[in-house]
Amino acid sequence: MTRAAYHDIKYAAIIMKNPLSIYIHWPFCKAKCPYCDFNSHVREGVDHARWRAALLKELSQYAQKLPGREVVSIFFGGGTPSLMEAGTAGALIDAVSGHWSMAKDAEITLEANPTSIEAGHFREFRGAGVNRASVGIQALNMADLKFLGRQHSVSEALAALEVARATFPRFTFDLIYARPGQSLAAWEAELHQALAFADGHLSLYQLTIEENTAFHTAYRKGAFVMPEDGLAADMYSLTQELMEARGLPAYEISNHARAGQESRHNLAYWRTDDYIGIGPGAHGRYSLYNDAGEHSSPPLASASSPSKGVVASLLHDDTQGRRFATETIKSPERWLEKVEQGGTGLIAETALTERERLEEAVMMGLRLKGGIDYADWRRRTGLEVRGALRIGTLARDGFVMADDAHIEVTPKGRLLLNRITAELLATE
Repeated sequence: MTRAAYHDIKYAAIIMKNPLSIYIHWPFCKAKCPYCDFNSHVREGVDHARWRAALLKELSQYAQKLPGREVVSIFFGGGTPSLMEAGTAGALIDAVSGHWSMAKDAEITLEANPTSIEAGHFREFRGAGVNRASVGIQALNMADLKFLGRQHSVSEALAALEVARATFPRFTFDLIYARPGQSLAAWEAELHQALAFADGHLSLYQLTIEENTAFHTAYRKGAFVMPEDGLAADMYSLTQELMEARGLPAYEISNHARAGQESRHNLAYWRTDDYIGIGPGAHGRYSLYNDAGEHSSPPLASASSPSKGVVASLLHDDTQGRRFATETIKSPERWLEKVEQGGTGLIAETALTERERLEEAVMMGLRLKGGIDYADWRRRTGLEVRGALRIGTLARDGFVMADDAHIEVTPKGRLLLNRITAELLATE
């Protein structure tokens, strides 16, 4: 074997340790839900051909920057990506498989609303390559659907779930609980109804009032009253018990799945794996390397011909890559113009310090069932987590469980996760 061939094989092996996930943002919705603080916008008309070309163009920029990766998941999020043309999703999926190798079991998810019009397009998206649907149900009674600003009825929601079941190999749906006026008994009944339609995954979120939303303004004016903290905690505990009993335990704070049905894309976030964000307001995290084990912007190169500097650094130490955080322009129109002019809507590519990487790893990792395995995180990220955490008091008070190998949050601690994370990471 030649030295060059050996380098290429070693390069491929090391890169495959860093699988890649891809998030594609479609920013448009039919209406802005009052609780939503995502980057979503209502527009009377959308030039689909122009948007398809721009998304493809930005995707190609990342392909040149990050050659040789294996893509394990694609997630079309929003906004409401089920409003895009199925041909756009298909073109992007085809482009991803052309730029990178695709894992045999790659997960390709589309977020969708359950209106009859959008559900009618599910089969087109399946034909385009989507193999998992995430349906935004949110509630299973008309009064709360109206309160939440949803555009579908209960009958449309249940019909859409049946179409999703018949169309996609995997599907999931969302519900929001701790809604104003909701009782513990009402939430339990709604959960039982949801489980009758569930497949292998459910996302169950507690309603929170976010700044810069219509709900935030209305709540401050006294338009509605949120459930007391004790009731919301009881709803959370009931959710965990019932889902566990039905074989869909929580693998993350708000996400429940049967074994093997976890969202691979979202696991990439919580495990701080590499992912790129395409589209307006999208975020990304990824690592690049050079001979010194630091960030490099490699010259444009095909996946089969990585730059020499990249190969050398990876052969030297595959844990020394600098991790970067990226962000794109939030405004759809400004993002579109910038991509058409320069190929990308990127406005920030920031090298994370070791402290920032640690904080991110702890904040994300503690959301997972089982928490953080020190050896696994050291192998994947190069971070020494154990010695950086202030565990003592939190462990004695029953908020975390920790030993020489791992740390995880207890059921008691999950109700106060943000505070616990801050205390673990405190430097004074």
